[in-house]
Amino acid sequence: MTRLTPISGTVKEYAWGAAGGIADALGQRSTGTPEAELWLGAHPGAPSRPADPTDGGWPDLAAWERESGQRLPYLLKLLAVGAPLSVQAHPGAEQGRSGHRREQGAGVPVEDRARSYRDPHGKPELLIAVEDGFDGMSGFRPPAETLALLELVTARTEEDPPGAGLRHWQHLLSDAPDATSAIRDAVSWLLSGDPRVASTVQALSSADLRPLPEHDLVALLARHHPGDPGIALALMLNRVRLGAGEALWIPPGQVHCYLSGLGVELMGPSDTVLRGGLTDKHVDVAELLQVLDFTPGPAPRLVPVEVGPSASAYRPRTVPSGADVSFELVHVRGDAELVTGTASIALVLQGRFEVTVDGDTRELARGQACLADGAGTWSLRGQGSLYLATTLTG
Repeated sequence: MTRLTPISGTVKEYAWGAAGGIADALGQRSTGTPEAELWLGAHPGAPSRPADPTDGGWPDLAAWERESGQRLPYLLKLLAVGAPLSVQAHPGAEQGRSGHRREQGAGVPVEDRARSYRDPHGKPELLIAVEDGFDGMSGFRPPAETLALLELVTARTEEDPPGAGLRHWQHLLSDAPDATSAIRDAVSWLLSGDPRVASTVQALSSADLRPLPEHDLVALLARHHPGDPGIALALMLNRVRLGAGEALWIPPGQVHCYLSGLGVELMGPSDTVLRGGLTDKHVDVAELLQVLDFTPGPAPRLVPVEVGPSASAYRPRTVPSGADVSFELVHVRGDAELVTGTASIALVLQGRFEVTVDGDTRELARGQACLADGAGTWSLRGQGSLYLATTLTG
């Protein structure tokens, strides 16, 4: 019989986090420090623990996986973004396995700054905006859009004549045989260390691009990461603003960068991040270029599937690039009946719910989470906002 165990997660205080962002979202006392992520799952970097140490019969979810023989195919996160994240992408399953095997074989310590693959898993992910105004970038836009912007930069830059870097960037985007090759060539150059890139970033940072939204974007990125080539790379990406309940799908290889907002993420059980700028952390250019999908197109969205009058499921398998992804995230707003096919994690962000799974009942208030240690029939009674990481059977 499936059992419910209240659990507590780990808050990650990365520099890009919002001041007190996680505590505020959970209705807890805020310390005012930058709180970026709440992790709920079994990842060895921060496995969740029973909220009551005497409960559960295991010290944390990593131990639960070992003892039960089950594996959570996901990591659930709450994100509070107060400053731009790095431009980044994540590997697929085979890329994760081979990269991890290679670095293990080379003897690179997991905690080493130069380590890229900290675990052997892929990291597809989805993000749901908790509130209106979640701001980010995702996917490459068509080269013609970037070229039009660079023409404006050339006209408005303080450099006279416009620098060789800007001209070279324009040639890369316009002279390639197809759009994908143009983007690949441009990204490779921007991350190459060519001295012309630095002057190009300076030209972007000094150009007056008003009233275009790129003016404020460049100013934001330059304030946090002056001179970083990621400022230029960001101008090749689609800008995305999400309303509450809208969702992004980030398949393996999808370039993305979050700028601000509160969101719930569900991803493969991985902490592998391949960065391309806007960071002082390790940037593994060669590996990033191997993982990136350079195909231009709009940022992929996930349209929720209604699974009851008060429950919406966000299912990666509804889009071709998520066809092999088993996990999904369900947003529950009121009374609901759900049947799950795996162990599941529930997190309440608003209100209060009575949760019953196979006869085991728990009360979850705002800021509380629980694990159901197997498949089961869920009965939820209450009002508010509950997120359930799971796999539904129907």
